[in-house]
Amino acid sequence: MKKAVILIFAGILWGRALPGMDWPSADGQVTANFGLNEQGRPILGTVFSADGPVLAADQGELVFYRGQEDSASRLPSPLGSWAALDHGDGILGIYSRFEDTPDSSGSALPQAPPLLVRRGEAIAATGRSGWMTQQGFYFTLFDRRERRWVNPSLIIAPLADSSPPQILLVQLRSPDGRLIPPNQTRIGQGPYSIIITVTDTLFRSSPIRLAPHRLMVSLNGAEAGSLNFETYSARDGMLVLNRNGLVPVSTVYAPYPAFDLGETWFTRGQTTLELIARDVMGNETSSIRRLEVE
Repeated sequence: MKKAVILIFAGILWGRALPGMDWPSADGQVTANFGLNEQGRPILGTVFSADGPVLAADQGELVFYRGQEDSASRLPSPLGSWAALDHGDGILGIYSRFEDTPDSSGSALPQAPPLLVRRGEAIAATGRSGWMTQQGFYFTLFDRRERRWVNPSLIIAPLADSSPPQILLVQLRSPDGRLIPPNQTRIGQGPYSIIITVTDTLFRSSPIRLAPHRLMVSLNGAEAGSLNFETYSARDGMLVLNRNGLVPVSTVYAPYPAFDLGETWFTRGQTTLELIARDVMGNETSSIRRLEVE
């Protein structure tokens, strides 16, 4: 039921006919997902570990293709070999870090753009170009109308996920930068930043750690803030995301591998702080901390 609700919401949000796109790998394993904190910066798409071909997530028009060596600059590109497909409705699919020998996968890409590509058609062979450290590729979706990167799970049916996120550590940071130990139950009145280390897995036995879909802060049962891993936008040369409004990504991802959920004001008295982590399938977990605010 939760999956159906997510798909309906995604269809309404993006104006696409259901079902939406397909994942661009038939049997690849997700090793990093949208929103993951990677050394203090966010992953803007999905990284697959795979040996098979890279598939077109939907029909589209090839608007750009770059081989790993196709550059006027001597500096290597972090995307390596990459291609951009216009999937319509302003959505651009960027397929990158693949092998720069598309003929080996039966790809449709050796021809110069523009080129129409069918949904599910092989467009490249998986590889290790760019910043890829293992056999696979990197897939992102960009909304050209709104100038923002989009979590693929908002458009594509979410991958099966039977395991809720895990909250590993919750800390408070005072205005002077001091971190309050997790076991300290008395704090002074004032604003504190909430720092949370959280991870998600698709299956309980999986060693791969992923980002959740949403983090929420509750004080005495009332929601006091949230962080949503849905879109990242470019504003005035800066990457921003929604944390109780648009904020620079750097302020959220700085406490690697944790996330900064922003400041919350604690008033005198007994306070129950609850942190909730939810994945895109609706699985959630919480961590409750009771404090005496002086």
